[in-house]
Amino acid sequence: MQLKPNAYRLNETVKGVETMTRFALAVLALASGVYTYLGVRGLLDGSASFVFFAAIIYSAAVSVAIYAFWSFMLRFVPLVTSGVQRVGLFVTMAIGCVMIMAMSSWLNAAALAGSAATEQHMAVTLQGYAEDLDQAHSNALAAQSLLPDVQRAAERFAGLAADERESGALTGTTGSGSVVQLLTQMGTQMNQLAATITGSRDEVALQFEQGSARLATMRELVSTPGAVEPRADSFQTEAVQLSAIIAALQQTGVAASVKRASADLSAGFIAPVADGGSADLANRQDQVMETVRASVAAQSAALSTAADEILATPAVEQRRFVPLSSAEAVLRYWQDFIPSWAGAISIDLLPVVLVLVLMIVNDAMRQESESLEAAENITAAEMLRAMALFRQMEAAGIDVASGQPRPLVVPEPQPTAEPAPAQPAETAATATETPASEAVVTPIDAAQRTRARGDGPRPA
Repeated sequence: MQLKPNAYRLNETVKGVETMTRFALAVLALASGVYTYLGVRGLLDGSASFVFFAAIIYSAAVSVAIYAFWSFMLRFVPLVTSGVQRVGLFVTMAIGCVMIMAMSSWLNAAALAGSAATEQHMAVTLQGYAEDLDQAHSNALAAQSLLPDVQRAAERFAGLAADERESGALTGTTGSGSVVQLLTQMGTQMNQLAATITGSRDEVALQFEQGSARLATMRELVSTPGAVEPRADSFQTEAVQLSAIIAALQQTGVAASVKRASADLSAGFIAPVADGGSADLANRQDQVMETVRASVAAQSAALSTAADEILATPAVEQRRFVPLSSAEAVLRYWQDFIPSWAGAISIDLLPVVLVLVLMIVNDAMRQESESLEAAENITAAEMLRAMALFRQMEAAGIDVASGQPRPLVVPEPQPTAEPAPAQPAETAATATETPASEAVVTPIDAAQRTRARGDGPRPA
């Protein structure tokens, strides 16, 4: 190929960087193999020797495959000029890139960001457990909102009983009769219900304190530097204990107990028999007890409705911590580790840039050069045969360029020579008087005279 100056410089530069290209490709393949080894080692189970040799073999296979694939692409893609063939090579290169990412890139990412991804998984799980503990604590304390209503009802019944005993505010007759006994009974039941709600508060606080301590330990495990595997095991143990505390908190809630107690107020209402000395007093006592029954029924309905609202709150679902390998964690939380993924993929696919550069440079050299590919590859024997054929074609009267016989050229008739004009007398005399020694003798005439005399060499 006859190269122009610029194309010649490009060709020389490509030859100059060929060694550097091979060296760079080898280094990239080796780096990918090393990180693949680190990534695949965390996925294998078995003895230490088995894991070591299996990871070494896999990483070596990956390095050889990457080096061989990109060597083929660097060799062939720049030389192909046909559009269809080049598209086919590009499709092949795309398939190879996908296969390289499938067998190496995600393991490289696991090696680069595996520990951080595992810690991310632990942190996300910790946040979920913290939310579950808060929700269970809130559900357990929701029944505490009923305590003011229960205490107020108990105080109201106790106050009515005192008023009836001292001034006969309800029946018009002082003393401790059936009405006072009923009101005192309702007040006592309300105080018992209030005591139940209040007693659960201490137990809820204790369990929440234990859960908070477990969360603090889990936070330390997430943030403590060092190997992530033992920390993940300890984290899982703490997560199990915390799940038990959350379940206990949900069982500590007294909303269901308040609902049952409020239903018993109305369903289990037992009114004493009127004990008035006169029929009029007995009648008044019966009327007051009916009023108390209606009041108790209304209070029971209100407490039941409030308890139903608390019970309608969704219960906390049991959460379970599932340990993940570094590779699985990188795949699950890939959005948080995009820079690591970019570096892992770039190690494997950086030769794409080299392939494109060589393709562009070779296209530029082809555009700036004159095509003499046959002359670049001809041998000496082929050159001699071509020259002999050329002479034969010339002798046979064949046009070399077209390969057709040359047309015969008929010579044009020469005009008849006219007699020479008479020379002047002086010229003729001069020519006659010229001595023989001054006559011009050509080499051909000298040779002919020599042969005529027989002095020269005779032909064999």
